[in-house]
Amino acid sequence: MKNYKALSLLLFIALIFTSCFEDNDDNQIAVSSINDFVWKGMNSFYLYKDDIPDLANNRFANNEELKVYLNSFNSPEGLFESLIHQRETIDRFSWIVDDYIALEQFFDGVVTNNGMEFQVFRFSTTDTNRYGIVTHVLPNTSAEANGVKRGDIFYGIDNVQLTANNANALLSADNYTINLGVYDDNDTTDTSDDSVTETSETIALTKEQYTENPILINKVLNIANKNIAYLMYNGFTGTEQFNAELNSVFANFNSAGATELVLDLRYNPGGSVSTAIMLSSLITGQFTGEIYSTEQWNSEIQEALETENPELLINRFVSSNNGAALQSLNLDRLFVLTTNRSASASELVINSLRPYIDVVQIGTTTAGKYQASTTLYDSDNFRREGANPSHTYAMQPLIFKSLNVEGVTDYFDGLEPDITLSEKVRNLGVLGDENEPLLAEALAIITGTGKPQREKGNSVIMSDKKINSSPFEGNMYIDKDLPIDLIKKTFFE
Repeated sequence: MKNYKALSLLLFIALIFTSCFEDNDDNQIAVSSINDFVWKGMNSFYLYKDDIPDLANNRFANNEELKVYLNSFNSPEGLFESLIHQRETIDRFSWIVDDYIALEQFFDGVVTNNGMEFQVFRFSTTDTNRYGIVTHVLPNTSAEANGVKRGDIFYGIDNVQLTANNANALLSADNYTINLGVYDDNDTTDTSDDSVTETSETIALTKEQYTENPILINKVLNIANKNIAYLMYNGFTGTEQFNAELNSVFANFNSAGATELVLDLRYNPGGSVSTAIMLSSLITGQFTGEIYSTEQWNSEIQEALETENPELLINRFVSSNNGAALQSLNLDRLFVLTTNRSASASELVINSLRPYIDVVQIGTTTAGKYQASTTLYDSDNFRREGANPSHTYAMQPLIFKSLNVEGVTDYFDGLEPDITLSEKVRNLGVLGDENEPLLAEALAIITGTGKPQREKGNSVIMSDKKINSSPFEGNMYIDKDLPIDLIKKTFFE
């Protein structure tokens, strides 16, 4: 199911909030078309427009003033960054790209990847060296073919030690060789004396275009006479193919008689809002039509929507996907596994379900992204169709923030777990195995067998963002399809 309401809104706003800086002949200002597009798009949709004086509707007295302002920027990127509200603290997630083809492929799950998913760590705040640890390996990739496995540690790329300054550059290459190491805890639980011992073992990896299925693992565990579903879901990829597969997975859960679910979102950076709604509706099923989340836009758009059609500000639980009935589990309790890489749509699921069912969050605090974005193109209505053929720039600005039915939002510091349990570098465990530490914690609660034995110490400092990650990660977006007939019926009939 596509989030047609928010998409309908985009064209509606684009039509009713036309630029104040057109002359009587409707001729556009003679400035760089890209800079003109950047300013107008941000002026129309940016969530924090009210906080940016240069985006005010009355900021420029006439066309000439706006033209001079826009021409003072040498690049669209420079103009875009100047319009961001508190980049380091509030808006960490808006961005502009010069190749929207790559952006669209990312949203469809198509990336260039060697299949080695990893996180970078260090031993102390003064440690300049960096080390990588493999978190999981994608199927049918170079990493899988060459024997990379979860828990592998590498200290270098092509015989060069990883550091804070070179890690991104070294890991960005299409072909490289990782230098493997062994974690040495010096027989203590204190990480201050830990190190990585170099070995001579290496693995050569090659990146290729790859379509990642977000459903990495799904299974039903029978433990203590309970059927417990486990789903490792690594991205809210808003495609019909993957959404249909997700529905099929839940059909299998139902067939197996699953009465509990452990949802593993520890490496899920987010994605489609409509897929988040679908997943939440698959988990439950008893709340169809009730409010899942609401949206808060900039004051101008918010007022227009509240006046014209307030229902467009509401997302509701659904019962079908693209016409197919959802195979919902009707659960009243959910276990979610999280880390600081659980972001945006992952957090939306947790926050939106909490008022309705018991959500037990296990792991570490999430990333803290409660805002959503959409892709704006250089066209009359900011949609893909009719985009300016002379360039491939597009923007992905934050356009609204999400609130659950109780009004909870602004979780900038992330969603804190009910049970704090960090992954340990020397004991990651096997994903989906009942003895893997985070999953074992959930299973112990479900089965009532008592808490598992937790490993103490050796919690190294993990990077808050995966080095060499895609610039599109951590994004919560509304879907891009634009139903013109629905828009006309909603607003103009």
